[in-house]
Amino acid sequence: MEHLPHCETLLLERNGPALQVTLNRPEVRNAMSLQMVAELATVFTRVEQDPTMRAVVIRGAGGHFCAGGDIRDMAGARGQQAGEGRNDPFYQLNRAFGQMIQQVNESSRIVIAVTEGAVMGGGFGLACVSDLAIAGPTAKFGMPETSLGVIPAQIAPFVVERIGLTQARRLALLGLRIDGAEACSLGIVHQVAESEEQLTGMLGQALDRVRLCAPNATAETKALLHRVGHEPMNQLLDSAAEKFAAAIRGPEGTEGTLAFMQKRPPIWAGNDY
Repeated sequence: MEHLPHCETLLLERNGPALQVTLNRPEVRNAMSLQMVAELATVFTRVEQDPTMRAVVIRGAGGHFCAGGDIRDMAGARGQQAGEGRNDPFYQLNRAFGQMIQQVNESSRIVIAVTEGAVMGGGFGLACVSDLAIAGPTAKFGMPETSLGVIPAQIAPFVVERIGLTQARRLALLGLRIDGAEACSLGIVHQVAESEEQLTGMLGQALDRVRLCAPNATAETKALLHRVGHEPMNQLLDSAAEKFAAAIRGPEGTEGTLAFMQKRPPIWAGNDY
């Protein structure tokens, strides 16, 4: 993105083909306000419009990832005149978050979550829609909604997709909090760092791998993975074969096979791509 959007709740930093998005409300452990939800949606819309952007790294300021929804927004919604059904302010507040997290889930770019401290509620959901999640040594994960008398309405489907129904039931229905090691064993995160230095190293290695993978092929692969289980397998494989043929005849497939034969890195692995 030539011009990063102005954000009040996020810090944005471009690093080559990656954009680091830092949730920046440390005074409330980066609790997600309506404004933050709107700004995240804007950032991901802009990322999709920039072909040079290949990865988005999401982390939190002040030692925490995200403590969930902002209680003050909920109090504000309670103070509004109650509406019925979809006119209810609580419906609109909750659904806005769901639309944003679905947008992040379906982004064609690689989304990396660097989780530290509180990873609760909406923050837990955000981690569950990342392509790669790394936990720092302080990370604690949980779905505390039922202990607050509410439900994990927008994140629950993504948690089930991430770790399966059996484990999602245990976490959601008991309102459990777990550490990074257990989160890794369940598949919520992929790696656990034992120190800040190791966390930085893991992120750097991941971004190095991003550079080695062709951006269009990566986007097509991610879209294909999202289709699994949502349409008949035969139909899906027919479509996938068509996309494979288009890819191998396209510029990335041509360059990739040529680079392999010539024993050199493909052009998208360079710093100027």
